[in-house]
Amino acid sequence: MAIDTNAYSPKQFMFLVAEQDDFGTHEIDNSGTTDSFLALDVDSIGSPSMNLNQSIEPRTGSRILQATDFFQDKLAKVMEFSVSGTANTETLDLLLTHITQGGAVPYSMASSVAGQTFTTATVDQTNISILSIVYRSPSSGNDLSFKDCFCTSLTLNGDMGTEGGRIKYSATFKTGSLPTDLTDTQTVVDVAISANNYYMSSWDADDRKICDIANLLVNSFSLTVDNDAVFAGVTSTGYESVARIGEVSAIADFNIKYDANTDSLFELFHDQTTGVTEGATLMATDTTPSDGEFEFLFANSILTNVAFSEGDMMGLDVSVKALGAGTGSATKLFEISC
Repeated sequence: MAIDTNAYSPKQFMFLVAEQDDFGTHEIDNSGTTDSFLALDVDSIGSPSMNLNQSIEPRTGSRILQATDFFQDKLAKVMEFSVSGTANTETLDLLLTHITQGGAVPYSMASSVAGQTFTTATVDQTNISILSIVYRSPSSGNDLSFKDCFCTSLTLNGDMGTEGGRIKYSATFKTGSLPTDLTDTQTVVDVAISANNYYMSSWDADDRKICDIANLLVNSFSLTVDNDAVFAGVTSTGYESVARIGEVSAIADFNIKYDANTDSLFELFHDQTTGVTEGATLMATDTTPSDGEFEFLFANSILTNVAFSEGDMMGLDVSVKALGAGTGSATKLFEISC
């Protein structure tokens, strides 16, 4: 075989995501056509973590690993994909709908939510419950295609010192099914990357709150929503059951200016009362997250960390976690709009 003269830039690769209707069937809906593959705006596509089960230890009788000693299993594994980039509307609408199962802005989770289970009997899904993912390669016929994928963690973040506080995202996906194809034909992009952006600078001072303390100067933030998936029942095609049954959580980390508005946070953190919320955490242009603006609200929250952050100007690193308002309450655990 001669040397191949082709070479590719990492920027030529694409990370594509589509709604999947039926568990076990890559991106095909019941009408026989493909659902729209959205190209996420990514800084780097990363690489899929195959997480294969391997044994590469020599057996007794030899100091050398023999071919007969090698073992590999590809069925009982959970593959992971991590990606990060710029948070545009199409990306946020898809990922937030999926991880919250909310159908409208603001995307939210209730104070009490039931678990979800997906099997081969799961068909005709709505609200983007299941995803198909493709790593599109510039090398023809070498796309990496995966079905039955779930976003288990989504982080939205911004830093006023980086890209003017433009909102970025990072997401982790998992699947317990075998790959659809690791030498797939090139997938068509139905929805291209858009140019719309969101910025921290849009938030009003009196609507920048941590545990009801307002008028904060926020240098950076990170908001993470976790809704993990558990896989069970190994078959010839991978795991046959997926369940979202663990804790749904929303946490936020901030770096803020230390001043007369924030110097009481150490005392507030130290003197929190068991079983009691410390108030609302809000980053918004008004009191309610609304369509067309990147905003988020924890109606009830507690402090989980307060610490000095030394720099040219003294700051604070502050962490909060969203609280439910009780089973049956209409108050949301969190709300996020875009």
